[in-house]
Amino acid sequence: MWTYEKRLQYPVNITQPNAKLAQFIMSQYGGPDGEIGASMRYLSQRFTMPNRMAMAVLNDVGTEELAHISYQ
Repeated sequence: MWTYEKRLQYPVNITQPNAKLAQFIMSQYGGPDGEIGASMRYLSQRFTMPNRMAMAVLNDVGTEELAHISYQ
């Protein structure tokens, strides 16, 4: 469904680390309102859907949320 190429759009040169920014970015991935939490909610809700069309939509949305996560 997707093609993933591990290529950056712009060059990244980190001169000094920023722990506060890193903590914020990590919370967006794994926090309560992050990508993993959202994808798990969509994927778990699909199992209780009586309508097959709604089940397919929740499956697609949950999979899309998982695609937002890329581990380096």
